[in-house]
Amino acid sequence: MNTMDTFTAIAEPTRRIILEMLAARGKMPATDIYRGFRASPPAISQHLKVLREANLVRVEKRAQQRIYYLNPEPMRELEKWIKQFASRMEERFTALDELLEKEKTKLHPKTEKK
Repeated sequence: MNTMDTFTAIAEPTRRIILEMLAARGKMPATDIYRGFRASPPAISQHLKVLREANLVRVEKRAQQRIYYLNPEPMRELEKWIKQFASRMEERFTALDELLEKEKTKLHPKTEKK
């Protein structure tokens, strides 16, 4: 069960950067993630915790290291939601375009040639 909403988790820019780093590099040790930021390791650790709670990243222990990687399933769900949202908006814009065209023809009816 997710204790953190996906949208809340990705609302913070540092978390999005972490996700981008993991998308570009695949698996990364926590220490390599920390090095990419000016913030303290505990601060980055809190961001990683939020991403874990949102199920956006997974972690595996290897000896003393914690290796982070993306969990693709929430990203697919997010992508699906965005596509559905965009599709609905496109339908509304198309309906608005049609309405505006009808109104335009009422204001400027075609004149017949004499």
